[in-house]
Amino acid sequence: MAAQRTLLSGNRWHFQHGPIDLVIGADGDSSVVHAAHEDAWQRFNEVLPELVQELAQLQRPVHGDCRLQGTVARRMWQACQPFDSDFITSMAAVAGSVADELIAHFQRPGVQRAWVNNGGDIAMHLAPSQSLRVGLYADLARLDAAQLQDGLLLDGHLEVNAEMPVRGVATSGWRGRSFSFGIADSVTVLARTAAQADAAATVIANAVNVKDARVQRQPASALKDNSDLGERLVTTEVPPLEPALVLRALNAGLQKAQALRAAGLIFSAALVCQHQMLNTHENLHTAADSSDNNRRHGLVLA
Repeated sequence: MAAQRTLLSGNRWHFQHGPIDLVIGADGDSSVVHAAHEDAWQRFNEVLPELVQELAQLQRPVHGDCRLQGTVARRMWQACQPFDSDFITSMAAVAGSVADELIAHFQRPGVQRAWVNNGGDIAMHLAPSQSLRVGLYADLARLDAAQLQDGLLLDGHLEVNAEMPVRGVATSGWRGRSFSFGIADSVTVLARTAAQADAAATVIANAVNVKDARVQRQPASALKDNSDLGERLVTTEVPPLEPALVLRALNAGLQKAQALRAAGLIFSAALVCQHQMLNTHENLHTAADSSDNNRRHGLVLA
């Protein structure tokens, strides 16, 4: 199937090609923004075929030297390489890497700010003095039709301004579209790029974990053909757990997040599991404004 695009309200674009599903927005000089959208669309048409060509290598654990050729593929590997002591493949950074590839077309004079939202993994461009507010919606299980009609009841929001060393946000967790070894409802990470945030969110979400027979797990290969996780057990159901047990899991993830922050791999992280939240940094505001309406998986923008 060929790539498709649809103009949305607010002069945003929806780009879709196979599993890649993006919402793109930009503010600035209208002619410059239009040209940036067109350039991004031309590049978007090339991305999926390039990734398919190297899919077998992308699904292998990140070890040794990078043998990948494509720009997006190499960015995926580079984002995951710092975590090669954990089990991780380049696929852990695919959504963020695609977002990074397209945001590059908006990094030009005349574009004040732009964002590429790839299912909740977001790359940003911010000119000096510009900012974006990223809303956190932690638990997809409580999403209902009324919220979709009237507006999301956000759990918090993250303010990203041009002076911060952050141009990427990503969320991972067992309820998301990708598999997780852990029990976090969501782990949201801010980092220098969307690819780096994507890989780190995966690793931290995996670390939010406890051994408990009530947590249901299945081999990844039984849930998805040709999964890069193979026979490794991934979380499929997490029943209500004792608050102390949830806090233990969150603290395990927080320890991993703090180590990554100390190593300079992330800027901050917010970890959520069963109505409890821990943060590495005081940049998350829990008194969120629910008026935002750029809805994607886990995150919204304003």
